[in-house]
Amino acid sequence: MTMTIQSERVRAAEGSPDKRKTAIGSAVGTTVENYDFLAYGTAAALYFPQVFFADNDPVVGVLLGFATFGVGFAARPIGGIIGGYLGDKIGRKPVLVGALLIMGISTVLIGLLPTYQAVGILAPILLVIIRIVQGLAFGAEWGGAILMTFEHAPWRKRGLYSAIPQVGVPLGVFLANLAFLATVDLPGDWAWRLPFLASSFLIIAGMIIRAKVSESPEFEETKQRGEIVKNPILQVLKDDWRTVLRVIGLRLAESGAFYIIVTYLISYITSQGIAERQLALTGLIVATGIGTFTTVLFGAWSDRIGRKKVYLIGCLLVVGFSFVLFPLVNTAVPFLIVLVYIVGLSIIHDMLAGTQGAYFSELFATNTRTSGASLGYQLSAAISGFIPFIATALAVALGWGGVAIVYGLMGAIGLVALAFTRETWGPTEKAEVDRVIAGR
Repeated sequence: MTMTIQSERVRAAEGSPDKRKTAIGSAVGTTVENYDFLAYGTAAALYFPQVFFADNDPVVGVLLGFATFGVGFAARPIGGIIGGYLGDKIGRKPVLVGALLIMGISTVLIGLLPTYQAVGILAPILLVIIRIVQGLAFGAEWGGAILMTFEHAPWRKRGLYSAIPQVGVPLGVFLANLAFLATVDLPGDWAWRLPFLASSFLIIAGMIIRAKVSESPEFEETKQRGEIVKNPILQVLKDDWRTVLRVIGLRLAESGAFYIIVTYLISYITSQGIAERQLALTGLIVATGIGTFTTVLFGAWSDRIGRKKVYLIGCLLVVGFSFVLFPLVNTAVPFLIVLVYIVGLSIIHDMLAGTQGAYFSELFATNTRTSGASLGYQLSAAISGFIPFIATALAVALGWGGVAIVYGLMGAIGLVALAFTRETWGPTEKAEVDRVIAGR
């Protein structure tokens, strides 16, 4: 038995020696990235319409705030292309460290920006520029973090391990909204500036932990075999463009619905006088706190029953929940409002997000995996980032029913994409892994 076969058997059965360190390091980084990127969504709903845009119409202010929120998402595919290309060419780790540093600096700069009242039109221009830089960094981040963890993990537990970096989504939202809840009563601009400035502490912690993570063993083996693709982006577009489209559709079910709950809903609740912003923030905090556990549980569940089955249940729940989301919120009953956040985030969103890491990674070959998964993931993000803007515009014309239609449509798109996507962790794949471990 050759050393290569032996090492493959060990890695298949046990994962790499750094599997836990890599998973934790990736999760810390994705938490910081999501805190930085999604704190903007809360600020755009609560503060930025008055701080950065000079219009007396509050609806127009919210629309402008959400438009700049979407600009960051529009930049994410470019970041995904750059990060995916570099991740498949020079390695996953350098991309992770660089993306985290750029994101952190950008977020701190938002906390230092002058307001419209101070410098006029220059204020929103600077905000948009920084938001674009944030989008580039965030786009480069996801693929490397997920794939580093996926490629270090034991093959039978790749769903579980790949879900750990995805915990950064609810945990980042949890910390961001906790920061805004803690500063809501501060005087003047400190209520929104402090959460962005506080990011500097998270950056330091993330950089220290992430610098200690080792490179992906699968990438190193691919490099040693001379199988690095000359241009992974072109290669994946040539060979796997259909899979990229499938990932876009699958991801929309998760991300499009997610941003209606996380970003639009808080604006709706406060602007309609249904409840105070503290209740909406509390709902977000409770749901995302629970999500730090449920995301991993759903990832582990996909190891047991298959990726596609878990994703199917999640997409069906998105469609079903669209019928009751706003009727529950409109009751103005605090318990029911918090329940909407828990169901929409801790259950529905986390079921999809917890499965994505392993599912999307398994759809692509190792030498184009970062490029393919990142491109599909971030192109979808570019669309879903404008969902709060679209939802606000539709609400003006159709009321909350228009937003509910958008929410349900995201789930329907996911179901269509899922119908054309293969199962990557069924009986055949499990049997193949068993044969590798047994050395047959």
